[in-house]
Amino acid sequence: MFSEGQLGKLQLKNRIGLAPMTRTSAENNGMPSEAMKRYYTRYAKGGFGLIITEGTYPDEKYSQGYFNQPGIANDRQVEGWKELVQSVQNEGAKIICQIMHAGALSQGNAHAKETIGPSAVQPKGKQMEFYGGQGAFPVPREMTKQDIADVVKGFSQAAKNAKEAGFDGIEIHGANGYILDQFLTDYTNQRQDEYGGSTENRVRLLVETVQACREAVGEGFPVGIRISQSKVNDYTHKWAGEEEDAEIIFSALGTAGLDFIHVTEYHADQPAFKEGGPTLAALAKKHSGLPVVVNGNLDAPELGESVLQSGDVDVVTLGKTALANKDWVNKVSEGKALEELDPQKFFVPDAKIKEFEL
Repeated sequence: MFSEGQLGKLQLKNRIGLAPMTRTSAENNGMPSEAMKRYYTRYAKGGFGLIITEGTYPDEKYSQGYFNQPGIANDRQVEGWKELVQSVQNEGAKIICQIMHAGALSQGNAHAKETIGPSAVQPKGKQMEFYGGQGAFPVPREMTKQDIADVVKGFSQAAKNAKEAGFDGIEIHGANGYILDQFLTDYTNQRQDEYGGSTENRVRLLVETVQACREAVGEGFPVGIRISQSKVNDYTHKWAGEEEDAEIIFSALGTAGLDFIHVTEYHADQPAFKEGGPTLAALAKKHSGLPVVVNGNLDAPELGESVLQSGDVDVVTLGKTALANKDWVNKVSEGKALEELDPQKFFVPDAKIKEFEL
């Protein structure tokens, strides 16, 4: 864990990263707040080699998922990120901007009165009250070809904006039920065109988005993508084609122009499908040939070390345990005890206010 790592041309002082976590703590206009700067800088001071931001919306159309979510869609927002990015980098960490389009799972958008998705299929579950939502998700409007082109353009422009803001790279959010994952998922994608049907068709938009972002930022700027089976509104979802789907998806992404793939599973060290089978991280490594970042209940240091020693994983990212231990890396390296996560400190309505005051 404490050896140097590398994602494409991005050099890391260790192999421990902060996982992207929605904090809904930006200003109302999507500008990064002073509290956000303190929040991310504390993880850098705490020893994390890599910081991946919370999902950041790329355009002022349909992409915003939550009120008080940060954006990187206009010049003011780009300018607003620069001081935060520099603060993190000054503490010796690298910081990557995760770019996220919520699609049908949007539950707070200052720019649109409707949601969009690959098909007019109502999302499972209910909106997340902790992030300001209430009740069932609305049925999205089925996207036109122009909507699809706009999504790709939004991601690519946001990638350029992130580079302008000084970030060390970007991560395209292709996981957890958001727009790109909606295209990848069989039951949310009922399209009859080249973006629907077979797994090869359903991964098409992810590949096109990666290619557009790569073209936008050039060859030297790190570009990754986050991939999952589960979603924020459907934790138990698995790919119907299992390992065959994994081969199709990761092989396509492996030749799209990426520097890394970030896979997240509920228990990332467990088989992705059948008992005794490979993990999703191992399948990503095998079929893409790219560096793999992994996230998912690897809170205990020995678990993180184990997956890194397997050779299937290059970097481990931490979420819940990092919330409880913003200096997790320093504590573990010094042999100090870790704090247990107290959900009441982080998952009640006023938790973010208290957290950012710490």
